[in-house]
Amino acid sequence: MIHDLIIKNAKTIKDKAIAVAIREGKIVKVAEKIDEAGKEIIDLKNEAYISAGWIDDHVHCFEKMTLYYDYPDEIGVKMGVTTVIDAGTTGAENIHEFYDLAKKAKTNVYALMNISKWGIVEQDELADLNKVKEELVHKALVDLPDFVVGIKARMSKTVIGDNGIAPLEVAKKIQRDNDNIPLMVHIGSAPPELDEILTLMSKGDILTHCFNGKENGILNQETKKIKEFAWAAYDKGIVFDIGHGTDSFNFEVAEVAFKEGMKAQSISTDIYIRNRENGPVYNLATTMEKLRVVGYEWEEIIEKVTEIPAKNFCFDTKGQLAEGFDGDITLFTIQKGHKTLTDSNGSTREAKELITPVKTIIGGIVYDN
Repeated sequence: MIHDLIIKNAKTIKDKAIAVAIREGKIVKVAEKIDEAGKEIIDLKNEAYISAGWIDDHVHCFEKMTLYYDYPDEIGVKMGVTTVIDAGTTGAENIHEFYDLAKKAKTNVYALMNISKWGIVEQDELADLNKVKEELVHKALVDLPDFVVGIKARMSKTVIGDNGIAPLEVAKKIQRDNDNIPLMVHIGSAPPELDEILTLMSKGDILTHCFNGKENGILNQETKKIKEFAWAAYDKGIVFDIGHGTDSFNFEVAEVAFKEGMKAQSISTDIYIRNRENGPVYNLATTMEKLRVVGYEWEEIIEKVTEIPAKNFCFDTKGQLAEGFDGDITLFTIQKGHKTLTDSNGSTREAKELITPVKTIIGGIVYDN
């Protein structure tokens, strides 16, 4: 049988030879060599790497918003990213409109639904708990089971007003009442206090902005050590996610955590149009380079944008180069070079290895980068 696409003479991040065949949008064969016929052949000549398609599990890409927005293909397929998860831009009242737009993108688009019914129309969407309608959240989850992959609660002082920990308590109840769907929690300045947030979170919940440089973050600014309660949360299985963003990734925090043995489990950007065009985010590859500078190995970096986010959000056919999985693939190079990387607080580090996506394959369709 003729395959739709064959990628040959590729190499994995472990420098092992690999070839992949795709038919009808699915991976049908993975081997060291494939000599069968294909309608389209990509010969990488052992000059580029292959991985499962990169997944960015924290973006903002509902283009009709004004505070945080972007366009799925600008931050997805054009950046080597095959799948994006919008992290709470929309709520139950506007998520159907987002879904209708998302279906038109080349990039795979999913959503974490904000527990506030209009999402991030204004910065303080959880200051008025009358905007949290549990029945509307449930209805949207039932209506869009293949689009909504979880819920989002932003737990920082500019968002929650005088409500303290109450919005997260509501989010946890919604989670329990809806088959324990994935929950992502944004952290920032107090109130509420980070230890209070982490105490309420459960194993498998995703803590995004894990390496922010704020006083209410995981780093004790006086001792320059990771706070004990942050270690307790990490050890109980709370997922630490980067969520770089405009104001939420600090090199020092990431480096101290790394030296103590604490690593983020997933790497995401919190990208939207302003921090894409003006920095410090730019794209997922740049965030991956920052973790490499911190000390992470490329092998684990790739895992943290493929297999791990796929597992966290229950994508049974994404995140692996394996038969039966979706034909979502990122082809990329890693080359020696020089690049100044800037975190959210203006600190810089010098990258000596640059990762560059060269082709993005989504459902077996090839797009050049």
